[in-house]
Amino acid sequence: MSFLLTATCAVPAVGAVLAAALPAGSSESRRRTTKAVALGASAVTLVLAAVVAARFDPHGARFQLNESYSWIRSFGITFSLGVDGIGAVLALLTAVLVPLVILASWHDADPAPAGPDGTFENKRRTQAFFALILAVEAMVVVSFYATDVFVFYVFFEAMLIPMYFLIGGFGDRAGGPESARQRSYAAVKFLLYNLLGGLVMLAAVIGLYVTAQDQGFGTFDLPTLTSAIADGRLQLTGTAEKALFLGFFFAFAVKAPLWPLHTWLPNAMGESTAGTAVLITAVVDKVGTFAMLRFCLGLFPNASKTFAPAILVLALIGIVYGALLAIGQKDIKRLVAYASISHFGFIIMGVFALTSQGQSGATLYMVNHGLSTAAWMLVAGFLISRRGSRLIADYGGVQKVAPVLAGTFLIGSLATLSLPGLAPFVSEFLVLVGTFTRYPAIGIVATFGIVLAALYALLLYQRTMTGPVKDGVRTMPDLKARELAVVGPLVALTILLGVYPKPLTDLVDPSVNATLSQVHQTDPAPAHPVAATSGGEQK
Repeated sequence: MSFLLTATCAVPAVGAVLAAALPAGSSESRRRTTKAVALGASAVTLVLAAVVAARFDPHGARFQLNESYSWIRSFGITFSLGVDGIGAVLALLTAVLVPLVILASWHDADPAPAGPDGTFENKRRTQAFFALILAVEAMVVVSFYATDVFVFYVFFEAMLIPMYFLIGGFGDRAGGPESARQRSYAAVKFLLYNLLGGLVMLAAVIGLYVTAQDQGFGTFDLPTLTSAIADGRLQLTGTAEKALFLGFFFAFAVKAPLWPLHTWLPNAMGESTAGTAVLITAVVDKVGTFAMLRFCLGLFPNASKTFAPAILVLALIGIVYGALLAIGQKDIKRLVAYASISHFGFIIMGVFALTSQGQSGATLYMVNHGLSTAAWMLVAGFLISRRGSRLIADYGGVQKVAPVLAGTFLIGSLATLSLPGLAPFVSEFLVLVGTFTRYPAIGIVATFGIVLAALYALLLYQRTMTGPVKDGVRTMPDLKARELAVVGPLVALTILLGVYPKPLTDLVDPSVNATLSQVHQTDPAPAHPVAATSGGEQK
């Protein structure tokens, strides 16, 4: 049995323990050691996740590199790991982003400048900050690889704890005098919303186990359950299946986040450091949309088809609502947060359009949104750290004093509005095509989200980067080598996957087709099929 998946999950967990165990202190050498340990662990995780993706055979079994360790025998719970194309791609995305987040956050947990009395105001512990980042990575990777429903649930919930401390204990220093209180509010709101979703899901997990056990399937093993449901050996009554589906879906919709369960996200991202904000929207939230594909559609195919139209309407509202509120924001981070709500609407719409184009587009959107939003948010974080303000009105003329910073910010903005040639365009196009083939009206209305995206993205760039140079911007330095090392790979991947997405589509398409077969769906036939041909000419 291969131990590759276990190693990929264990390396960041071990790194977190080592970082937390290092001696505390304010000396620069101790802080550098902690950062080096965190960066090294995340780099090893990236290598292992890349090996997993490389070893996955798109033409092989649905789940590969399987590992299973007995955990709670009496309830049929095993620590089971396995990877499909979607999980491999999203785990790789996580492994790519975390080292960049660590580099971008290199000084975010350093002591604040000394006050008038010569003492440091900041009581943050560098060890705790980087240990928490690695803990989040470990739990997210386990979630993408888990093939036991109970194991997935445990780590789905456990990742809330390190995120709570990252939001509440290591917030943005540009938040003003009310920052500490606002951070506490944002962290508690994040935790309560997601805990509520988790509790509802726990009830559904228990209900699924009891129902399965009554029919001789006393297990939480996902491949066993989905196979039994698909061939009719495990039957869920209509009412029971709908109730269980809603229990799972509610938890995933909170984490995704789907309108109207989204209100925790702007607070959490607004009060977090830029690196933590990237973890929230580009890493942790992807677990919610991923779980909709793997668990909602796999375990509850009939209920998924029943509720799909209602979910599409909610996703459509989220697309338009998030974009409209993004246009009206005065705070840079909250603008990015509302833009993400709009983007998650596209992802969820692609999932529940129940077409191969829609689901392939949704999976690519998870990756491409992670890359583009990470670039946009991290450059925004560099901008905010220089000026000390999150307010858009405090900026102007940045491109004249920091052209490289402005240029990378422009690429992030153009990717956000899905400019052709950049990665998000491919995924958004597939989502819209896949939705239109089954739900034309929803697909048409959703295209207005693209227009609104152009408004909030370009207006933000215009107000911050162009025009007269504001007083607080005149001495702003351009991006430094460390910051270029963070943004450069994200920009390169955004361009590369925009012109050549085939490596990703080759990995995810077989898993998407397997998911559609579980819900007994095929792509709709074209409304106007190509006319029959004779002798090589169209009749």
